[in-house]
Amino acid sequence: MRTKRGFVRKRRVKRLLKEAKGYHGSRSKLYRSAKETHRRALWYSRSGRRLKKRDFRRLWITRIRAASNMRDMSYSKFIGGLKKAGVLMNRKILANLALTDQEAFDQLVVMARQAL
Repeated sequence: MRTKRGFVRKRRVKRLLKEAKGYHGSRSKLYRSAKETHRRALWYSRSGRRLKKRDFRRLWITRIRAASNMRDMSYSKFIGGLKKAGVLMNRKILANLALTDQEAFDQLVVMARQAL
């Protein structure tokens, strides 16, 4: 005798198709392709959360480099000078200062120059 799942199977399919809403074409309509796409989407979402951290750090470094180059100082010398001066600021805060508070960033550049 074959197994018939009835509403259990229907509930599982409906749940997966609801999660696959917004996928392109048959990937949101057909169970098998929706299942494969959804599994892949979950896998990429996990790796994407790790990539996001990398991408933001690169963005902060780019912003700090641009701001320090405008003040005739390379990024590596700026960071090295801050470390020697004992300034403990992470790159996120430094990038935010470079964008929003130019005077504070100028003071940090002066401190880094004096420490070198």
